[in-house]
Amino acid sequence: MQQGADHWPTEIRVREHGSVLKIQFIGGEDYELSAEYLRVSSPSAEVRGHSPAEKKTVAGKRQVRITQVTPVGNYAARLVFDDGHDSGLYTWDYLFDLGQNFAAHWQIYLDELEAKHLNRG
Repeated sequence: MQQGADHWPTEIRVREHGSVLKIQFIGGEDYELSAEYLRVSSPSAEVRGHSPAEKKTVAGKRQVRITQVTPVGNYAARLVFDDGHDSGLYTWDYLFDLGQNFAAHWQIYLDELEAKHLNRG
């Protein structure tokens, strides 16, 4: 196994006209992650910043779509969104975490939107 990757995808497919990324892992875990969720959870420096204090809350992405998925080595995928965002590398472990812990991540995001008086758009 490649160092740093504990979860390996067996299938990655864009569905529903780019609104959903279906990803299945070797352990049998199967997740359908919305493009909106993936976009607002981007691991890019543009969204995450370089420290927790720099993290941005991305609003208005309810209608965003995935236009392209490109493998990066054996450890990640680059997702391209129709709003032009393409700088995040989604590692297999990160995608697994996003699927496995969706409810917690999504609630944190919704709470951040509310606290900043933003909306999903």
